[in-house]
Amino acid sequence: MAKIFTPTNQIRLTNVAIVRMKKGGKRFEIACYKNKVVSWRNDVEKDIDEVLQTHSVFTNVSKGQVAKKEDLIKAFGKDDQTEICKEILSKGELQVSDKERNSQLESLFKDIATTVADKCVNPETKRPYPVSMIEQAMKEVHFSVKPNRNAKQQALDVIPMLKEAIPIERAQMRIRVVIAGKEARKVREQLVKLASKVECEDWESGTLNFVCLIDPGHFRTVDEVVRSETRGAGQLELLNLKEVTEGEELLE
Repeated sequence: MAKIFTPTNQIRLTNVAIVRMKKGGKRFEIACYKNKVVSWRNDVEKDIDEVLQTHSVFTNVSKGQVAKKEDLIKAFGKDDQTEICKEILSKGELQVSDKERNSQLESLFKDIATTVADKCVNPETKRPYPVSMIEQAMKEVHFSVKPNRNAKQQALDVIPMLKEAIPIERAQMRIRVVIAGKEARKVREQLVKLASKVECEDWESGTLNFVCLIDPGHFRTVDEVVRSETRGAGQLELLNLKEVTEGEELLE
């Protein structure tokens, strides 16, 4: 009985997501599991074995053609297949069909809108918007989804753009700062500049009890001010992560 000859430089794979990268004048590809590439890039998936179908670098995945060792060394300066796979995974271009691409973009568009709805309110009513209304506003300002960036990053990008379509702002954080001693007045001056609204300012025996609302983007700055100016003696307490009124905005 004749033996079936299978070339050693060919690996047949099916139902794969291909990530492609051109380097050193040559094309290199890796075979990944569908839906895992984006998870890896967003730091959701940490296990490389859950992403790669095989720790092999190809010149053509669909034909099963494995890249030559000398070509890898010439292009990447190394022949460690796993490390090269990681580089291609992070920098390469994910090959998907038009139908898959459109589906992924629609899903990402909804994720961005959901993130915005969770982080923002109507400044006039302090109520959150429904996701559908955020989606409509995103379309009105012609927001273009970027497939290689995560939903949270793009949500922060689109919030300023949405102000052209609807009244919107980041939901405010409520914080309390308690400081004693001579540093209190100096810190208080800086807090007033960072606060969007001062709700309480009590002085008792030289100790400042200060409650205010701030934009979430200022929390780290406030923390640094309190720690550095008081050398760790001041107290910063987060009272509410989001200052919102229950219920949603409704479309008229």
